[in-house]
Amino acid sequence: MALVKDKVASAAFLLFLLAQLLFLAPVNCDDEEGHVLSGINSYRQSHSLPPLTKQDKADCLADEIADEMEHQPCPRGGITPAPVSQFAQYPKLLDKCDIDINTTIEGVILPVCVHDRVATLVITNYTQSQHARYLNNSKYTGAGVGTENGWTVLVLTTNTVGGSFASGVTSLINSSVFGRSIHYYFMFLLLGLFLVNHVH
Repeated sequence: MALVKDKVASAAFLLFLLAQLLFLAPVNCDDEEGHVLSGINSYRQSHSLPPLTKQDKADCLADEIADEMEHQPCPRGGITPAPVSQFAQYPKLLDKCDIDINTTIEGVILPVCVHDRVATLVITNYTQSQHARYLNNSKYTGAGVGTENGWTVLVLTTNTVGGSFASGVTSLINSSVFGRSIHYYFMFLLLGLFLVNHVH
């Protein structure tokens, strides 16, 4: 009877671990921002450049900037003429997303405005405008996308400290990669320890 209870407990624990792994697995959302990033990555790959990885803090900042720009009218041509970092709320938005301003120097923020945010037109505004020079630059490795009303904001990051959009200058670990990976390593470590203890 005790052997049966052990096997049931083992199976339940294994199912719990598998459920945690599925819960923590990255999901390819079928959302508008995901489509924009996917379209931009297709454009980059067609130019033999690696795809941009989603960067959580850049994503936060892109969302916050899009929220701030929500009530601004679309500029002629849909492209903003001045850098977003020059507008008054920028330091507050960095604080909201827990980003050290010194880690944004090498990054770039690219807002565009397209009425009704038609995805193909948004992507065209990035790939067929002055913004394309940033998309064609291999130094940019990560991205965040935010949308609000007609506005789409793309934040490009680098894998250097000056463009990492990290919490502090000393933070060299890309939290969007490390943070997700640590969960997997921890779960597999627990699973391994569990299996080793029950095999012997």
